[in-house]
Formats: sequence, C-alpha cells, structure tokens
Amino acid sequence: MRKALVIGALLMSTATVGAPPPKDTGRQRARELGVSPGIFKPGTHNALTDVSGVRVGHATLISGDTVRTGVTAILPHEGNAYLERVPAAIHVANGFGKLVGSTQVNELGELESPILLTCTLCVWKAADALVEWMLEQPGMKDVRSLNPVVGETNDGRLNAIRTRPVGAKEVRAALASATSGPVAEGSVGAGTGTVAFGWKGGIGTSSRVLPRRLGGWTVGVLVQSNYGGVLQVMGAPVGQALGRYAFKQDIEAERGDGSIIIVVATDAPITHRNLRRLAERAVLGLGRTGSSASNGSGDYVIAFSTAPQVRHAWTAEQLKGEELGNDALSPLFQAVVEATEEAIYNSLFMATPMSGNGQTVEALPLDRVRDVLVRHGIGQAPGAAGGSDGGVK
Repeated sequence: MRKALVIGALLMSTATVGAPPPKDTGRQRARELGVSPGIFKPGTHNALTDVSGVRVGHATLISGDTVRTGVTAILPHEGNAYLERVPAAIHVANGFGKLVGSTQVNELGELESPILLTCTLCVWKAADALVEWMLEQPGMKDVRSLNPVVGETNDGRLNAIRTRPVGAKEVRAALASATSGPVAEGSVGAGTGTVAFGWKGGIGTSSRVLPRRLGGWTVGVLVQSNYGGVLQVMGAPVGQALGRYAFKQDIEAERGDGSIIIVVATDAPITHRNLRRLAERAVLGLGRTGSSASNGSGDYVIAFSTAPQVRHAWTAEQLKGEELGNDALSPLFQAVVEATEEAIYNSLFMATPMSGNGQTVEALPLDRVRDVLVRHGIGQAPGAAGGSDGGVK
C-alpha cells in the first residue's frame, strides 16, 4: 500500500513537472555559469519546446529505496502524430541500444507517434502503453498498424531495473503532462536514475535560433544523458581536474560506457535525407563534451521537422511542399552542434544527487566546475555578470 501511495503521489505531481525545478535546488543551467557554446542565440526558453508546437512531459517514478526511473514524452505537434505525419530520421552513432521503431522511421522517412524515453528494460512496456493510448485517440478506429518510437538508456545503477517498474500509468502521465514552454531538467522523467561521466546525469535541453538572413529557423535539442568519457566543458578539462574520468588508473571499472538519446526538432522545412544529415551533426556536439562513444554506449539521434509544408496526412498519395536546398543546411548544422553540447551541460548542471538501489551518485559540483572554467578563461567568477548569449544576430 505504501509503495502504491508513493507512486500515486509522484504521478499526480507530473502535471507541474514541465516547469523548471525550484531555485532552492542550488543547481544552475549552463548559461547561468557563463557557459554559452557557439555563436547563435538560444530561443525564448532555450529548450526543445522553442520549436513551435513541440511539447515535453515527464513522469518521475521514485519508490522505496530501489526504484529511480521514469518516462519523458516528446510530442511533435498539437495534433495526432499518426494522422498528421512529420518527416523524421534516426542516426545511430553506436548501436548498443534498444530503440523501438527505428527501422520504419528510416525506411519511410516519417514519424507517426510521440517519442518516449525511458529505462532499458522498460522500452517494450512503454511501447505497448503508447500503442494502447494512441489507438484510443479520435480518428484511430480503423488503424491496424502503429510504429511507436521509444528510446532508452540503462539506469540500472540507481534503479532496480529488473523489476521493469514503468508501465501504462507512467506513460499516460508523461503524455498528459506534456506542454510547451520551459522544460524540467536534471533528475526527472527518463533522467531520474541516469549517470553521466560518473556524476548524476539526466534530462537536458537547449535551442538555437538562426538570424533572419540565414532563414530564422529554430533548432531544439533534448538529451537523456547516461554515458561516460572524459568530461570537458567548452574545452576545459573538467573531468581530469575533478579526478573523475574514463580509464583513470585507479578506477579500472570505469570505461566510459553508458548511452545517450538525443532528440532534435526544427521548424526548418527539411525531409528525411537532410534530417538524417542534421542528426549526424548532433554527434559532433556530443563529442565536444568528452564522449568517445565507447563500445558499451548506445548513442542515438532522433530528428524531425515540424514545418507545415513538409507534413502530410497519413492517407496522402502524393507529397507536396517546398524544402530547403542543401546549401541552406550549413547554419542548421552549426546550430544543432551548439544546442546538443549545451543540452548535455544542462543535463549535468541541473541534475540533483540521487540515492537508490544501494548506491548514491553525487551531482556535478558546480562551484568546483566554475573554478576550473575560470582558470581556463571560460564562464564567470562568482558575482560576475552572466555569460554571452552568442555573437550572431
């Protein structure tokens, strides 16, 4: 009974999870420390939801001393994702993972469901719940095939993953709480039990808006960070300075394994071929943070476009609409690299400590990170003005 009450209370709170965590957590986003990668400016919320129509929701599942997991839902627009398809592509940087639905997305070049993120052994339960939810939606009574897209990272260090605790209740809560605007980051939703670079990982997000002369398009990124390597922040060797990094001599068990899911959204009118190219560039942002995509790391990028001119009805026999030419992609490539890098920093900087499954993982110590950054001419010393928002207007 106590377990049920705990889970129920947490699920009831998910309707407010879309807002930023309270300031008294002591955590700060990257820009609050003066860390602002790249040259382009972020959108209003510096989040995936800066791409118009995109919504994000979380269900955070904490129960007893062992369950630390959850679900994060990304809805590509305000309508029915099955009835109104958006072009999409999935890039596999290292395929040690269980990304449900990936082959059909790349075969047909379109997304027909919301995207869910969760824990490794819960992907199939989450996919089943997503299908059940979608079949109940208006206009779906004649549908006989669905391709749910569900990604994962392994939170088994902090979470009793073999109990497969995520079910329909959590999936529905995440979908119901999905909203535009600020996105909760850190130890929430699918990031509740994740670990990155030996510190608490989680959900992070960022965006970039191109200047009008380059199209004015928005690129948003959301990550579920749970991987390793040698952490660097805008080139500063933070992991080495803090004494925690892959292949360190006295920690032979730490080899940089783990996984990351990167979700990219844009309002630029591009279709599968160029979305695949955009997704490939997101991995450059991942590399800037110190990942080497180790053997045990499942590194995936899911990219989609919300542009009305490239959407189509599920019954469409002819596809029409103008899309950007290849030469127009270079600014978008730059934007996705920057937003991916910053989203990962946010996932670490906003994460709070977590104990579960008999272990405790501390949050990245931001005061020590700030010291390292300042020594390398990056960011701001305490009390100084905030960092730049980028240099291109």
